[in-house]
Amino acid sequence: MVKETQDGQIVLNQPAGHVENGESLQQAVIRETLEEAGWQVEPTGILGMYAFTPFAGADTYHRICVICQTVAHMTDNLDPDILSAGWFTREEIEQHPQRSPLILECINDFENGQNFPINMINNHHLEAK
Repeated sequence: MVKETQDGQIVLNQPAGHVENGESLQQAVIRETLEEAGWQVEPTGILGMYAFTPFAGADTYHRICVICQTVAHMTDNLDPDILSAGWFTREEIEQHPQRSPLILECINDFENGQNFPINMINNHHLEAK
């Protein structure tokens, strides 16, 4: 989990971010987890696809939650938006403010054994000619 600031409050979140142009989803997961948590990971499955609209009129956020195997802790030099990263029990997560309700929804799905094959992601990128 990572600690970050949202609207002036410290909240917990899972490492997250955007896919850069020409990058596969798996590459983005590896990069974002390293940048935000300092860990090298290997994506092994898809937990699920989620949508969240925080309030009426707000943008809807879409999340693809990826199950990963840790490989190695690589660095404590984290993205400047991240206050810290660490391992938390479910009880500790429940006691902290969270970035969105999707965090516990993803944890519930994982604890219930939800796991879709990582190869359901089909990465095709246009090449410059």
